[in-house]
Amino acid sequence: MRLVSIRHLTRYRYGRAVAFGEHRMMFRPRESYDQRVLSARLTITPTPARLRYVEDVFGNCVGIATFVGRARELTFESRVELEHAPAPAFSVREGEAEAHVGAMPLAYSPEDMPDLSRSMERHYPDPEGAVEFWARRFVRRVGPTSLRGLLSEMTREIHDNFAYQPRPDGAAQAPEQTLRLGRGSCRDFAILMIEAARSLGLAARFVSGYVYSPSPAAARLGSAGGGHTHAWACVYLPACGWVEFDPTNGLVGASDLVRVAVTRDPRQAAPLHGTWDGFAADFLGMDVEVDVTSADLTVAREVSRRQRASAA
Repeated sequence: MRLVSIRHLTRYRYGRAVAFGEHRMMFRPRESYDQRVLSARLTITPTPARLRYVEDVFGNCVGIATFVGRARELTFESRVELEHAPAPAFSVREGEAEAHVGAMPLAYSPEDMPDLSRSMERHYPDPEGAVEFWARRFVRRVGPTSLRGLLSEMTREIHDNFAYQPRPDGAAQAPEQTLRLGRGSCRDFAILMIEAARSLGLAARFVSGYVYSPSPAAARLGSAGGGHTHAWACVYLPACGWVEFDPTNGLVGASDLVRVAVTRDPRQAAPLHGTWDGFAADFLGMDVEVDVTSADLTVAREVSRRQRASAA
């Protein structure tokens, strides 16, 4: 179990004082069996007239801030500490993996289909079938195809053969464009894998959050996507549930990943967006700083205990 500390700062700068409209933010990690928020503090400058929280249709925590007055800067600083103890992606007994995970072609149960159907729909045009053609490269021509093997191979293929190109803002590339260029950001890779999985009849969603590297193996991967928010994919497999795949780092499972938002489309998972009133030339720029650190939870608690004892 890890103790993960996250600091996420966003600062908007303007040439003169401007007015701010409503801003919506997604900074607080999702509570689940494998991650539990210990503390969360959000500092907004200037102080909003009102700050409230709601859950969106996916169960993500959304903060909504409204403002009065004007200012030349608007800053959001989120600080979070959480326990992180993800289970292995395929936690089954030896010899049961394929029966547990399933094989192609997969048919979801009638009970699950109404809830999964929207996550199975393609969201990007693929007029020449390039994404589906690429996805079917991972399907065996003879005999059943293991879903575990297919999705793991797809994850490694993107990591090994596509060039990572950070792009903190702007619209995501269409998956067909990512295939053609052979490069993209973490969200571009996530969307490519999501659309490829959907083309094979699988339910897939977009995940936004943070990446860290507590293990030497993960550190060797370089953990691309650090220094800002990160994005990856999750695919629904019967009995396993939603399994996470990070094609940017070639990781299967959530061992180095902290979930903040899970959505059907990346536009639903923006960490922060809002409006302001002024001239276009007033906007000078945006600064984003993300720092994620981790430590063994038992060690961290012992250090904290000793610090409190010495201060007493």
